Amino acid sequence: MKGFWRVAATATMALTILAACGASEPASPQGVTVTDALGNDITLAEVPDRIISLTPSNTEILFGLGLADEIVGVNDSDNYPAEAGEKQKVGGTDYNLEMIVALEPDIVFAHESSMSTLTMAIPQLEAAGVTVFVVENAESFDETYATIEDIGKLTGKEAEAAEMISNIQTDVLQVQKVIEGQPAKSAFLVVGGSPDIYVAGQGTFMNEMLKAINVENAVKEEGWPLYSPEQFIAANPDSLIFTYEGDDDIIRNNPAFAVMDAVEKDALTVVDGDTTSRQGPRLAEGVEELARAIYPEAFHE
Repeated sequence: MKGFWRVAATATMALTILAACGASEPASPQGVTVTDALGNDITLAEVPDRIISLTPSNTEILFGLGLADEIVGVNDSDNYPAEAGEKQKVGGTDYNLEMIVALEPDIVFAHESSMSTLTMAIPQLEAAGVTVFVVENAESFDETYATIEDIGKLTGKEAEAAEMISNIQTDVLQVQKVIEGQPAKSAFLVVGGSPDIYVAGQGTFMNEMLKAINVENAVKEEGWPLYSPEQFIAANPDSLIFTYEGDDDIIRNNPAFAVMDAVEKDALTVVDGDTTSRQGPRLAEGVEELARAIYPEAFHE
């Protein structure tokens, strides 16, 4: 009998240890709930196997988290990474709802900036049984990090999301170290100039990039205001940055702008409009591109 009780006690102890080990394991991603930009609590019963992204920044985050195989549909304008071009395109600003439903996604990542076209589309998708998560239109780095965290939670990639955020923060700090000690400058970020001049103002993601490299935004209005040539000339910043090829020529070739210091010093630079506007894993690349454009002397080898 003593042998029996010894075996029974050992078995009980083993079960206790196994139960304790099970309790210490990371929480399952199943049943995760995250609140989206519209204030809706979106719940997934399990990690999604089929994902659709309706905006480039979402797509870059998803690929960066290692979800290439799970992505079954993307925006028509998605161009990074290269694999995005191999995915089914589901529309640009107007989306092919029938195609989205036919792809049978477990979740669709929409974007707050596209709500003008999604307001009617989302109820139709939900009525067809499609789960839609609307990502916030981040206006700061912290909001971008929060977006990455949310997408990581919903896709079972929380560790990868944390690593992505850490890498971005490290890379931004490296850029800031390179320009440390440089004199403060001012700049215009021109996001449309043919023929009207639209600029990035206060409260925008691009404005946050300027702040990160100690550059004053010459635009004091909020959002994306239209600037007259007179306003443009009067602001007279140190640098003019353009996100579209050719818009700089409009300024260079117009004698009216020749009085601007930036034009006289040829401080006009065209940057990548994707890395400088997308709230995602290439955030630091956009910061560096702006820093190189505004402080070229700091990056001389």
